[in-house]
Amino acid sequence: MKRQDYIHWDAYFMGVALLSAQRSKDANTQVGACIVSPENKILSVGYNGMPTGCDDDLMPWGREGSALDTKYLFVCHAELNAILNTPAGKLTGARVYVTLFPCSECAKAIIQSGIKEVIYLSDKYADTDSTRASKKMFDMTGVSYRPYEVTGTELTLSL
Repeated sequence: MKRQDYIHWDAYFMGVALLSAQRSKDANTQVGACIVSPENKILSVGYNGMPTGCDDDLMPWGREGSALDTKYLFVCHAELNAILNTPAGKLTGARVYVTLFPCSECAKAIIQSGIKEVIYLSDKYADTDSTRASKKMFDMTGVSYRPYEVTGTELTLSL
């Protein structure tokens, strides 16, 4: 008889997203993403960080000050990194597991790439215009989204 207490696909892929988030050098927010094919094959992973070739030690990581003195104009989000790390044309029908609900910029990239489902761990910015815009675009384009749900058969996941 096969064992019955193996982890669900959602737990497995969210675990990969959480592990990917640990690569982020951002002192305040670590976000990870894992893109998966309809056949449950990992296509790509990503985390929030500076663009390739930009020296992390020379880039700003702060959250306050003038725009050019903060991370916001420079950091590449986890979802976008995962999309950009995937060979072109391979994301049609895929789903993305992400530790934080996508911002509107990442939502646009998700839609354009052909990803059809978003599974998220946290929606802590649900009341922001960016998240509202993301949900509006997802609803208009048929990209489904749902919170990650603990089933009781997964490993203990922590942020």
